[in-house]
Amino acid sequence: MPTPTRRKPRPRLLAPVLAAAVAATAFLTAPAAARTEPAAAPGDAILPKPVPVQLGLVVAEYAQLPESEPTPPPTDPRLMRHARINALAELPDGSGRKAVPDLNGKLYLVEDGGQPRPYLDVGAAFAPQFFSGQGLGQGFGYAAFHPGFARNGIFYTVHTELASTTDEEPDLTPQPNTGYHGIITEWTADDPAADTFSGTRREVLRLGFQGRIHGIQQIAFNPTARRGSAEYGKLYIAVGDGGTGVRTTEPQNLALPHGKLLRIDPRGDDSANGAYGVPADNPFADRPGALGEIHAYGYRDPHRFSWDSGGEHRMYLGHIGQHAVESVYEVRAGDNSGWSEREGPFVFDKSPGDPCDAYKPLPPDDDKYGYTYPVAAYDHDPPPDWNCTSDIGRAVSGGFVYRGDDLRKLRGTYVFGDLVDGRVFASRARDMVRGAPQMATIHQLRLYDEATGKRVTARDLAGDTRVDLRFGQDAAGELYLLAKANGKVWKVTGTRGPALP
Repeated sequence: MPTPTRRKPRPRLLAPVLAAAVAATAFLTAPAAARTEPAAAPGDAILPKPVPVQLGLVVAEYAQLPESEPTPPPTDPRLMRHARINALAELPDGSGRKAVPDLNGKLYLVEDGGQPRPYLDVGAAFAPQFFSGQGLGQGFGYAAFHPGFARNGIFYTVHTELASTTDEEPDLTPQPNTGYHGIITEWTADDPAADTFSGTRREVLRLGFQGRIHGIQQIAFNPTARRGSAEYGKLYIAVGDGGTGVRTTEPQNLALPHGKLLRIDPRGDDSANGAYGVPADNPFADRPGALGEIHAYGYRDPHRFSWDSGGEHRMYLGHIGQHAVESVYEVRAGDNSGWSEREGPFVFDKSPGDPCDAYKPLPPDDDKYGYTYPVAAYDHDPPPDWNCTSDIGRAVSGGFVYRGDDLRKLRGTYVFGDLVDGRVFASRARDMVRGAPQMATIHQLRLYDEATGKRVTARDLAGDTRVDLRFGQDAAGELYLLAKANGKVWKVTGTRGPALP
């Protein structure tokens, strides 16, 4: 045992007349950073639908993770998965080992052709406070290995604890009626090359949330940063709004960590709690009344982010929407994505007379607010008779720009998907341009099972209508698909069909 040290309802989006107005008005009046052209499509669509194409991904089963159980036993069927695997990333040590966290508590290492093996039981380390049985993102959510892990053995994890079970206090201002804590922990391995963890840990940052959704979703280091640069070793932290609802103002409040993308130096010590550093080049580091940790803000549920290893190394973030709009943003320091004043490329009306009519065109003077708008987005597009107050089951799963060598037809495309129904999408990175007249086209890709040669869906692969799809990437830039439904990982081994049009 390591030695501890401490310092969605769905609205009826737009009536036909308003839909037409949005299509005409948004394009004509939107500022350069906001221009897009929502479609006045029949039915309930307010954005262009993903375009089915003949290009397909060939996938081969790569790993089967062991079955696991949440703590306490869940009552929500969405948590009753084979294994709640959340990500896949290769350790930055040249070993070829890939880390796969399971929200139910364990961190696994997987190698080509080998069986997954437990590396660290995060749940057991923090028992009995650790819990994963309530809320879709609760438990052991993510692991991020320091780029110098091969030398220093350092990595970081995120887990959740019920506030009522701990005497610890959040380090930054918590939400009222705090129900749970999201904790970032630093671990130092005695032997970085060992197959199982042995070493020490210390707490870095503890945040307090009101609800059990939209907590700390991801932590990661920029893999494109060179050693010795200001970016090297800076830890990015995607913090949701805590499920506080559509009338929340917290994501716009720079004094609070909620609804933000934070950037810290986990090896520094000039923070309020002395357990990490606040980078001097952060956009709000010198602003009175603002948290210097903030890199960007205005988010509801910033679910997954990644950096393009080619070109200008842009950061892309998949943002899960409230009612209808699933967005991908190119994120830069100081960005404000607008929640809850904006959702995607629309005004989000938080108190409409008709609760199903929440999306409005951007005002003529929108540029004065300085919001950043998506470079790609799709909407839920339910059938015409859908109850607008119920959840149709759509949520974007952010992915990666492919720059690997094995899949020539995918080079330069951002591959992502919908985590609920398992559709896999691709948009050309060169079309994902901030301020462009239109957002990038989203192409819906096909899937093929390498073992049978047959065309399949992610639901077929996962054996469930709710896939819980995630994406992974190895050091060579090759892509992986993960499903919580059956706890399997597939590697994308090839493509079939013509390239994107």
